Amino acid sequence: MDDAFNVTYLTLDGFVNIDIKYRYLCFVIMLTVYILILCFNCTIVCLILKHKSLHEPMYIFIAALLINSVLFTTNIYPKLLLDVLSDKQIISYSACLFQWFIYYSLAGSEFLLLAAMAYDRYVSICKPLQYSTIMRKSTVSMFLASAWIVPVCEMTVSAALYTNIKLCSYTLKGTYCNSSLYTLQCVRSVVIYLYGVIMLLNIGVFPLLFILFTYTRILIISYRSCKTVRRKAAQTCLPHLLVLINFCCFIFYDVIIVRLELEFAKLVCLIMTLQTILYHPLFNPIIYGVKMKEISKKLKSLFSQLKSH
Repeated sequence: MDDAFNVTYLTLDGFVNIDIKYRYLCFVIMLTVYILILCFNCTIVCLILKHKSLHEPMYIFIAALLINSVLFTTNIYPKLLLDVLSDKQIISYSACLFQWFIYYSLAGSEFLLLAAMAYDRYVSICKPLQYSTIMRKSTVSMFLASAWIVPVCEMTVSAALYTNIKLCSYTLKGTYCNSSLYTLQCVRSVVIYLYGVIMLLNIGVFPLLFILFTYTRILIISYRSCKTVRRKAAQTCLPHLLVLINFCCFIFYDVIIVRLELEFAKLVCLIMTLQTILYHPLFNPIIYGVKMKEISKKLKSLFSQLKSH
């Protein structure tokens, strides 16, 4: 606590003490990963925006998902890179609250975007004749707006509740601000806890159940259909399912394990944390670039043009 300026500072206790020369190595590796994440995601997004053949709901949702990944990593990595080189990792409570707000707003958006993609695949595969009338531009715009606005509105209420809490601990177990903020309170607020559960249900559990129900329906219908339908379902649904599984593992660690305050060795926690902010945003564009046939074609064409120049 800095009384002179009335600013509360938190210590990020998730870092492992290493020699200064290895800090620079970690900094270079993490900076490289961050640049790769930006390049991979932005390349796919630019391809989708550039080519009119990719201006379909499925690819628009993919672009939105990858933009989400760029925003997510930009919320985490700059501060993380500074902390790697610092002797003491601290952050003001207001800055921590802002990082936490952006972090979970984007996590909620991810679930809702994945739910919209699941619905799009369901209509495309199970109701192909009605696809153009159901998945109109207005419908896609509504899904996109809802995916970003709903989590922000719910997180705004949560942030307002956290603004006025009394802190008795100023050490955060982690390398960035996440749900472990809840553990800093002098008295655990029942209102914050219950609202957190409601919010988790609204932007996490219910969209996940909808996604699982939708893909189950797709699986059943495609199994009963011809080989062409089964092939189409496999080609377009598999990348989404891989991204969903990856994201669910990340959420399981971040919300369940962190919130329940389960004890792990600091090195283990650091490795698990870095995996959650590395694998998902880095491998999403790779999955879509390799598995989505049309995007893969455009990527190969782009690389061919670059080689010729």
